[in-house]
Amino acid sequence: MTRLSPLFRSTVGFDRMMNLLESTASVGEEGYPPYNIEKVSDDDYRITMAVAGFGEDDLEIEAKANALVVSGKVTQTTDEGRSFLYRGIAGRSFRRSFQLADHVKVKGAHLENGLLHIDLVREIPEEMKPRTIAIRSGGEPRQIEADKQAA
Repeated sequence: MTRLSPLFRSTVGFDRMMNLLESTASVGEEGYPPYNIEKVSDDDYRITMAVAGFGEDDLEIEAKANALVVSGKVTQTTDEGRSFLYRGIAGRSFRRSFQLADHVKVKGAHLENGLLHIDLVREIPEEMKPRTIAIRSGGEPRQIEADKQAA
């Protein structure tokens, strides 16, 4: 049986399964850096990426159309003259992309304790929001003009 859980990792704000399946054609990405996608409220989301060893100047976030691309490249290495017995903290460059649903915008980002937090918000235009239509009752039934002439 095929597990669909990998499909849910790189999309944010999709409510329909077909869009979800189309947008995750490139799920075969490497798992670095690890990340979480959190639904904060009905219209607010947060992507948190573990980017230990990267500073603000080493990271770049680009939002374009329905795509969010986060890339990191360490510009300065302080490994010269150091000998590691074990190296578990990865410092390699990365490029991670996320497909965003319509009307999902990047609200902001901040780096704290080695975690990059990217806040997203879904802003649905007023004309697309559901609205309630008032139903009138009472009054005389209206007659169509053609019916008046025929009578």
